Amino acid sequence: MENKYYLCIVKFQRKYFPMDNDKKKNGDMAPMNIIKKYRLAVIGMAVGAVGGFLYWKFVGCSSGTCPITSSPFMSTLWGALMGGLLFDMFNKKDDKQHE
Repeated sequence: MENKYYLCIVKFQRKYFPMDNDKKKNGDMAPMNIIKKYRLAVIGMAVGAVGGFLYWKFVGCSSGTCPITSSPFMSTLWGALMGGLLFDMFNKKDDKQHE
């Protein structure tokens, strides 16, 4: 039973965190390829986080009853989420994914 769990963990690690000798097999999951693939989403998250913080700073909610804009953390988090989703819409999809 213990051996089965160990094999699952090893397969997960090799798939999502390939070692140097595994990069040839799992070229799509290499860290640099992940960064290139989701570049627009990461940029959108950064832009959205800055926008969310600036919205809290200049507009915000002074009474504290607004769940998103009353806290700089929540405003920044929601801004990053919305920016990442917005920018990711413009990411071109590979033809391999549609097959």
